[in-house]
Formats: sequence, C-alpha cells, structure tokens
Amino acid sequence: MIEAIGLSKFYGPFAAAREVSFSVSEGELVAFLGPNGAGKSTTMKMLTGYIAASEGEARIAGHNMMEDRIAGSRRLGYLPENGPLYPEMTPMSMLDFFAEARGIPTAKKRDHIDRAIDLCDLSSVVHKPISKLSKGFKQRVGMSQALLHDPDVLILDEPTAGLDPNQIRGVRDTMRRLAETKTILLSTHILQEVEAMANRVVMINEGRLVYEGDVETLRQKGNGDLDEAFNTLTHANTA
Repeated sequence: MIEAIGLSKFYGPFAAAREVSFSVSEGELVAFLGPNGAGKSTTMKMLTGYIAASEGEARIAGHNMMEDRIAGSRRLGYLPENGPLYPEMTPMSMLDFFAEARGIPTAKKRDHIDRAIDLCDLSSVVHKPISKLSKGFKQRVGMSQALLHDPDVLILDEPTAGLDPNQIRGVRDTMRRLAETKTILLSTHILQEVEAMANRVVMINEGRLVYEGDVETLRQKGNGDLDEAFNTLTHANTA
C-alpha cells in the first residue's frame, strides 16, 4: 500500500534523503523512526507527492505519486507535522470546507463529516473556534481532515509532538481504532509510540535507511533496550 523505491532528495550538495526503500503492506501500522533532522518529513512529503523526489519512485496503493498523484491522493490521508488548520473556523466548518474541496458528493458529505468527528472524538468541540482548542484537540482536528474521504492509507507526521500525557493517550487511542481498518505509516522519534502501537519499524538516520524490521529485533540491537538500540543506530547523528 505504501512503497518507497530508492527515494532521494537533494538540495544542492545536501542530501535530505538518499536511496530510501521500504514498503508497508495492507493493514500494517509501521513506525517511521529517526532523530530530528534525519529526513523523515522529507521522505513522507515525497511519498505523498507533496514534493518531487530527485531520484526514485513513491507509490500509494499502486499509484505513482508523481505521475498519478490525484488518483493516489484519493486513497491517501496525510497529516503533516503542522496540520492544515484555519484558526477562525470551527472543526465543523473546516470539515465542510475540505469536503467541498475534495469533491465529496453533497448527499454523502454529512455522513463523511459525522464519521470523521466520531473517529477523532470531536463531538464536544465541533462548534468551537479552532483557535480556542487545546493542542490535543487541534491534532485531532488535523487528523479528522485526513480521514474525511475515508482513505485506505494514512501517513501521519509526528501526531503526538508537543502533547501532554493525557493528550498523547487520546491520540494513541484514535490511532489504534484507525489501525483496525487502515494502513498507517506513523513518523515519530518517541520510542514509547513504537512499543504502544507499531507492528514494524523503519528507521532512517542522516537521510539513509538504517533499520527495517520488527520491534523485538530492534530491541535486541540494544541488548533488550529500545533507547540503546536507537542510540546505536543513530550514533553518527548525535556524536
């Protein structure tokens, strides 16, 4: 459902990502790990077609995201690190706007909006200005727009960054529910996210793939400790 095939992104002589290849199968929730500046967001933007790869190919549900982006986007929900929120709108008015932008038929629009509100547990704040919501609720509003068209694939960039423990719990609960029916690539540098939710891990460091596999095998690389495994595989970035 998600394929990165030799993805590279160059800015002059600087490589933000270099020859990154991995795949996510239907029904998986895969954690995309790496320290800050490792190239996670750049890789995700290439996967979504938001930026063009310098080399390689990105596919969503079989669609090449440079050649057939519109068809691929119909299967994809994307939450960037700083989600597309309009502070003067309410969640309800914003979802109505996105439903129009996505061309959801009028007869089906309310069903799509209600479903997104329910999945993200927004019923208590749907008529409040987004500017007045907590960061946790803002993250849920951002996630609701990614879910509005009922995509098969979700790409979520740091969805719990900056949240307090209660807010993190709420977002995790939402993602667990979504993982029952969606294929998810979840970018994070928080190892608790991996233990709490992921079926598998992809890790990059300094723009290169350094690990792809299950959580337990990753743990063994740190003598049973995920923190140690993370440090070992990303040491060049932190030395």
